[in-house]
Amino acid sequence: MTVSRRQVLSGGTAAGVGLTVAGVLPSLAEPAAAAVAHGPHRPGNAPQGRPFPPLKDDPDGILALPAGFAYTIVTREGVTDLSFGQGKTPAYHDGTGVVASEHGKLTVIQNHEMTPHMSTYGVPHIASTVYDPGAANAGGCTVITTDRNGRRTAEWVGISGTVRNCAGGVTPWGSWLTCEETFINAGTTWSANGQSGVYQKDHGYAFEVTTAESRHQIPKPIKAFGRFDHEALAVEPNLKHVYLSEDASGPNGLFYRWTAPAGTRLGPGLANRLSDTAGTLEAMQLRLDDGSIVPDIAYFTSAQLGRPFKVTWIEVPERDARTTPIRLQFADGTVTRGKKFEGVWSNGKGCYIVNSFAFGANDLPADATKHDGMVWFYDYADQTLTLVTYFPHNPAAETEGAFPKFADLTFDGPDNVTVTPWGSLVLAEDGVRASHVLSSIPGGPTYAIARNQISNGTSNGAPTYSEFTGPTFSPDGRILFVNIQVPGITLAITGPWEKYLS
Repeated sequence: MTVSRRQVLSGGTAAGVGLTVAGVLPSLAEPAAAAVAHGPHRPGNAPQGRPFPPLKDDPDGILALPAGFAYTIVTREGVTDLSFGQGKTPAYHDGTGVVASEHGKLTVIQNHEMTPHMSTYGVPHIASTVYDPGAANAGGCTVITTDRNGRRTAEWVGISGTVRNCAGGVTPWGSWLTCEETFINAGTTWSANGQSGVYQKDHGYAFEVTTAESRHQIPKPIKAFGRFDHEALAVEPNLKHVYLSEDASGPNGLFYRWTAPAGTRLGPGLANRLSDTAGTLEAMQLRLDDGSIVPDIAYFTSAQLGRPFKVTWIEVPERDARTTPIRLQFADGTVTRGKKFEGVWSNGKGCYIVNSFAFGANDLPADATKHDGMVWFYDYADQTLTLVTYFPHNPAAETEGAFPKFADLTFDGPDNVTVTPWGSLVLAEDGVRASHVLSSIPGGPTYAIARNQISNGTSNGAPTYSEFTGPTFSPDGRILFVNIQVPGITLAITGPWEKYLS
């Protein structure tokens, strides 16, 4: 999320912002619409949504919101204090989930997407949380508790010594699976900001983080889920399957399914419960009616909106990728690749999957179609994949420029996704120029919920670039938590959500 988008725009690790357009989409056919029904509204009745009021600039220059909505700052990098004398809140806030709600208190677990010494405020190495001592001042997770109104009451380190903790997913048993969006071998050296070191362990894994205090965490990789550039994941309610996305290119990444061994149901303590080779890891094959495999997701356009396509799966030959990255273990045409498989979130009947964009010279096959974002729905029972939201390409999305006059009318680069308590979606933009939080109705329109007023720079960091990350709702639908990544700020947004999202 942080690096790959910027590399496309600038060839480096700085950030960039820009402009594109997404139109109102036609409604889906009834089977696809019914698949998204989940939450307080009547079962089988898909959310309709309605336009949010215009966004109003924030006098504090942080977050533009519609009338009737307000925000409070939950954490801020280098400003808020970690509990138990652990230091300051780390930087680069990313994937986030509300994992518990009890006794008027919410527990939120949050990723910090950093390499060593990427920021002054890396995740500190706290005893019992450290995976790799060689990954100094790098990524990890913090555990945040708030009151029912989203006001922070505590924050502590859940895992440290990991790298580029990007997204992940909430488990049905109330923990967070954090994903490393990287592929690094032990013995690799690193240097940044006058510091240097050597990674002592391999990276590119998923880890489980619980609501427990630091001393009770288990910083151990879940090797059964494979080693690759993990982005996000979702656990199927049957506790037998996990679906995982890969944000990678050269070649483009894959979408995976992990299946538990016969007689095994998933639960707390995955790293200790599962052997390194437990279960089966497979890559997605998206098939046309004649059985042929679609080589890249970018072949699909808005013409396929609402039409389910059959999915089959092919086993990964060597999941720990000792000699060859997993996506290179498959010949082109034997799996379905995708540029920037990003957010994944389950609604109980299936999971939504985001492809952020595809338009660069190396992003897609020569005869495929450029796009500025796709959202898919994978149906667990039918094993089909349906395109539910499509952002057509606008060439302006490939260039940088001044903050656009019509910022709130132009969207691109969806990234993190969450399912609201009413069954609609909220997307976090990682596009160019303006950055929004979006309300997205599967098969229907997309509206701006918020605009990041801190993000008004270029890929050279002049003055500031920042994406939105980690949208997640409290179970009662009162609070939308969302992050601004740079500077790292977690926001709790309140307002009449049901009026617009149901």
